[in-house]
Order: sequence, then C-alpha cells, then structure tokens
Amino acid sequence: MIPINIKATSRAAAGLLALFGLLGLMAPVAALGDSVADIKERGVLRHLGIPYANFVSGVGEGMTLNGMDVELIRGFAESLGVKYEYVQTDWSKVISDLIGKEVKAIGDEVEVIGEAPIKGDVIANGMTVIPWRQKVVAFAAPTFPTQVWLMSRADSAVSPIKPTGSLAEDIVQTKSVLGGKSLLGKLDTCLDPSLYEMEKTGAKISLFDGTLNELAPAVVNNESEFTLLDVPDALVALEKWTGEIKVIGPVSEEQDMAPAFRPEDEELLATFNDYLAELKVNGEFDRLVLKYYPLVVDYFPQFITASN
Repeated sequence: MIPINIKATSRAAAGLLALFGLLGLMAPVAALGDSVADIKERGVLRHLGIPYANFVSGVGEGMTLNGMDVELIRGFAESLGVKYEYVQTDWSKVISDLIGKEVKAIGDEVEVIGEAPIKGDVIANGMTVIPWRQKVVAFAAPTFPTQVWLMSRADSAVSPIKPTGSLAEDIVQTKSVLGGKSLLGKLDTCLDPSLYEMEKTGAKISLFDGTLNELAPAVVNNESEFTLLDVPDALVALEKWTGEIKVIGPVSEEQDMAPAFRPEDEELLATFNDYLAELKVNGEFDRLVLKYYPLVVDYFPQFITASN
C-alpha cells in the first residue's frame, strides 16, 4: 500500500487523486472481516467460481459440484476448520465480487468504474495470471500451467505448425495462418484476442457470447474456422472431441493459473500457500491434477515433476 500524505501540496494532491481509484483497491478495509481469524469466526469460506473446463463443473440442479479447484478450495476450508460455500459468478464480474470494485481492463492498465458488493473470499476456476489482473488481486502460488493455443477442426486444411525451437518464431508461424479466417475469442478472459494483438493478423475476429466451455464445440460445429483456447480447456476438448479438433500452435508465452485473493488478505493468502505447499509435498496435489487433467503429462510433463 502507498501511504498518502494529507498535507501534500495542491499539485501533489492532484496527482494522488488521479491514482486514488486504483490505490483504493489495494488499501486494507478493516470492515471486510476477511482475516483468517475472522473467517474462522464467520465459519464459512466463500469460493467464487465459474463453471470452466475441469476446474469447476457439476454446477446446476441435480448435479454434483466437483472439479479440481472445487476440491482444492473445499480442502482448504476443511484445513481452516470452516464450512465450504460455492458462490456462482461469471467472468464479467468475478473480480468485482472479490474486491468490491468494478474495474475495466485497458490493455495492461486498469480503470476503476464503480463499487460492487463483496460476495466471496477467493477466486478459483482456472484464472490465468495476466498483468492487469495482478494490479487488482493477489495471486497464490501457481496451480496449473497454461498457454493460449490456436485451435481448429481436425479436418481443417491448415496444418499444425512445425516447432522451430523458438517460442517466438512458433507464435509468428501460428498467427500467419489467420489472414482472412474467422476467429473466436472471449472478452474479459485470457482469451481476449486483443491481449495477443490478433487484430494485426488480418483475422475476422468475433467475440463469443457463450461460455468458455462452448468455444470448442462452436468450432466443431463449424461456427468459426478457429478459436483461441487455453491449455486446460484444450486438453478437455482433445479428450471430449477426439479426432474432431486439433492444435495449430501457440499464440502466447507459457503462463500460470492460480487462485486469487484480495491484496489486503495477506494472512489468508499465506495460509493457502502453506496448505498448497503441503499438498505438493505429500503427493495429493499431483493426484488431484491427474484426476482432472490426465493429458497434462503429455504437454507439460515438467509440471507434475516440479510439483513433487
């Protein structure tokens, strides 16, 4: 947190006011009552989640809530000695539901555009660590590797790229196939085409109105020639639509996914990281990852090795 000198000169004060909205996101708010002790007193840990890939699934009447992040956060709640509560949200408001501020991403920058009620204590649904999000939430230690891939139908005339040994060159190769082709992306997510300058490729970009889980079937059903998918959703799609969808190549650097906390909840974040580290030491984390993403060993074998 950056302290504010209330005796600053008018010029300095004007500068501080310009920064006030963003700094306000980082300032502790005692009334929130979200320290570990306060959560134990409340007796409930609220998990903000969005049905996505195999991180959060089984949401809906008559269905059984499950998923890698559901198990992870439920176990964390048990370790705190409190009840677990799942709170449904969506990509457009998940961060505001956590921090109590409505924000708008402009490239890697963030603009505060309003207030919002706080509905949960931790976001966990395969959230990618990207620069603008790091300015408004505090990410835990990584829980999954990811990267954004270009995907097409298996019968597309476009062939997967031949890896060059240079990720930068592989990304250039991948983007080069998009001129004049239709491409789906999703606003307010790590699959926002603008994050990867996809507009420069000459692709006919459409922002998808459905959920992230519906991007792969949209391509399978010929609604678009290409879509962006991140690794976990791509792994699920390759299993679910075997022989119907393929990876063309990468459009991003390798990234991490991790649960997100309010920046002021330092104790809660540290307690979760300790809990996660223990799971990695005793092998429970590997078991959880392989339960929901068995194909991860084919694409990121070092992740399982590193987690032990």
